Amino acid sequence: MDRFNPDQLSYNRLRFFASTPHDCGYFKNREAMSLFTDPDYPMSPALYSKLVDMGFRRSGEHVYRPYCNLCKACMPSRLDVYKFRMSRSQKRTFNKNQDLDINRFPPTFNTERFKLYRRYVSQRHTGGDMDIPEPSRYQSFISSSWCKTVFYEYRLGEKLLAVSVVDILSNGLSAFYTFFDPDYRERGLGTYSVLWLIEEAKRLELRWIYLGYWIEHCTKMEYKSKFKPLEVFSNQRWERLDTLTGKTAQKQTEPLYDDILEEA
Repeated sequence: MDRFNPDQLSYNRLRFFASTPHDCGYFKNREAMSLFTDPDYPMSPALYSKLVDMGFRRSGEHVYRPYCNLCKACMPSRLDVYKFRMSRSQKRTFNKNQDLDINRFPPTFNTERFKLYRRYVSQRHTGGDMDIPEPSRYQSFISSSWCKTVFYEYRLGEKLLAVSVVDILSNGLSAFYTFFDPDYRERGLGTYSVLWLIEEAKRLELRWIYLGYWIEHCTKMEYKSKFKPLEVFSNQRWERLDTLTGKTAQKQTEPLYDDILEEA
């Protein structure tokens, strides 16, 4: 794990806490840890934007980044919307979905969205951290009291096909989570949602789409590398993935965060 310098944030009272080790959600027989910001420190869209630009993401109200001892596989990723060019395959996916209507909504609970979320998770992520059966837990997972979050609904006529949960940052859009109707897999709705958000970011005059963690050798994350030129946060700076592929699995050789770390 790269050394993190809290002074880069200019929020010197912000503390960080390490989680206890737990089973990795991506690789068998590996343990994972996370680094969380102090939940009692007042979070804001401006602070969160700075943290996202340094590899953090959120889960509900909590802001975190991976903090594993021997693995650096989870790498924050982003895309410069002004440098991106669609591949032929992406153009076909984009054109295939031009019959959809996309509208923006506030992050309030909606039974229709929740049912779609449950259908998606039950087929794609059964038993995982996202497999949330209670409406209240689902809502607390996807929204927060301090973040500028919006829901983009993708509809075919009256039928809801997909929902993108997106955090609006000072310099871009963070694709928090997207779920879609498994019966419409042939439309490539996951890919299309990213393509559509790229155009939305341009409309909002924002430069970046943050796509969460790219994970080398993880099938679930392979689609992200198809959005080129993808950047990943490595060695405390953003670098193009095509310059790092094959060199990302590095062993941690020194302790980190020694002066600010407390165990949760």
